[in-house]
Amino acid sequence: MTIHFTPLIILMAFVVLSCQNQTDPASASSPDLVIYGATSAGIAAAIQAKRMNRSVVLISPEPRIGGLTTGGLGQTDIGNKIAIGGISREFYERIKTHYDQPENWVWQSKGEYKDGGQTRTGENENSMWTFEPSAALVIYENWLQEEGVTEIVYAQLDRSQGVKKENGKIQSITTLDGQTFTGKVFIDATYEGDLIAAAGISYRLGRESNSEFNETLNGVHTRLVDTTMSGMPSNNAINHNFVDGVDPYIVSGDPSSGMLPGINPDGPGIEGEGDKNLQAYCFRMCLTDHPENRIPFEKPGDYQEVNYELLLRNYEAGEDGFPWINSAMPNRKTDTNNRTGFSTDFIGQNYSYPEASYAEREKIKEAHRNYQKGLMWTLANHPRIPDHIRNEVARWGMCKDEFTSGQGWQEQLYVREARRLQGTMTMTQYHCEGIEVVEDPVGMGAYGMDSHHTQRYINDLGHVKNEGNVEA
Repeated sequence: MTIHFTPLIILMAFVVLSCQNQTDPASASSPDLVIYGATSAGIAAAIQAKRMNRSVVLISPEPRIGGLTTGGLGQTDIGNKIAIGGISREFYERIKTHYDQPENWVWQSKGEYKDGGQTRTGENENSMWTFEPSAALVIYENWLQEEGVTEIVYAQLDRSQGVKKENGKIQSITTLDGQTFTGKVFIDATYEGDLIAAAGISYRLGRESNSEFNETLNGVHTRLVDTTMSGMPSNNAINHNFVDGVDPYIVSGDPSSGMLPGINPDGPGIEGEGDKNLQAYCFRMCLTDHPENRIPFEKPGDYQEVNYELLLRNYEAGEDGFPWINSAMPNRKTDTNNRTGFSTDFIGQNYSYPEASYAEREKIKEAHRNYQKGLMWTLANHPRIPDHIRNEVARWGMCKDEFTSGQGWQEQLYVREARRLQGTMTMTQYHCEGIEVVEDPVGMGAYGMDSHHTQRYINDLGHVKNEGNVEA
């Protein structure tokens, strides 16, 4: 089962790729720990290592540290708060301390802010579970400085020849700018698993078939209801899908006109079989409705209405829900996520991303960004969007004070899934349902089994549907 974990500081959610004698004294030329990837997992690893009196080098292939935590994902998905401890818990305690300061409430007062649901901060809690991207960035930068972590803000691994090994262990890695880092232990804390691949370690991409691990929720699933191992229903194909009756062709009812963009012409595949599809990516937009801080949604220069025809037809076929989850963040901002059959997820457009070159990845990111820009403009302006939705979306816009170099748009794409290291043990549906328990756990997490859709197809009735959603 390909499991989706929200990438918010699961301390052990990184991969140790080389381990030598850790009792040697630390040295500047050969630190105890080299971490590639300044995501939350990488930052947590660096902090913990410094607290254990180990020398650390933290390498970020992105221009901004923190990954999704500083990149828009401020709505923490929580299955059970008791499972959140250690440095993860300390991060949320620091968030609470940050927002306890009146000067950090600029666009609303603390009393005006209302968090909700699983992320509500209890009356006696010393942690806070929602936050602005800029607040998370300040906290991480200050925290790393406090701990004395050496930080290299931007250095990309030479993925073709930048990893040197002896006797199966990594000795050094070299970045594209020519810097070489030797170390005793190496950690891959990237979302993409680039160091894993460059080191020649086996990994998986895409979905396994149900038969490989005797699961029930893996591979292709178009049925309206699947069941877990314990017999609980999972409405995989129902949620975040098109209503019935959405025509797939450029000219409605005319197959000869061709399919609308984004539909898989080969169909969904065989039920339960594996494929190379990945759950969809998106940008977790940080929006605001404050007039003084709002940048209205703009029409992209390369906008083509045909790319959003399925959105318009979905509403005309009877959809009446808002196409987003607009979770409230402090200071009248949001963490905005995917909802309904056509939303912020750019379904089916990320398959090549994990193995792509850096330049190709930037093109994929830009395509995702332009897609979402066009989506938001369409929702806020197009006359075929229902009035109540168009009027509500038009109240919102990008934030002037977030991701300022991109006019409110971030660089960090929500890479929900990419390469997955193939180790001595594979976590399966059996572990997630508690049927099997590992003997040597290294960390805890609490959330449901969750995947976003991976593709669009035409069903037997000739209607467009999404496929790949898992909620169990």
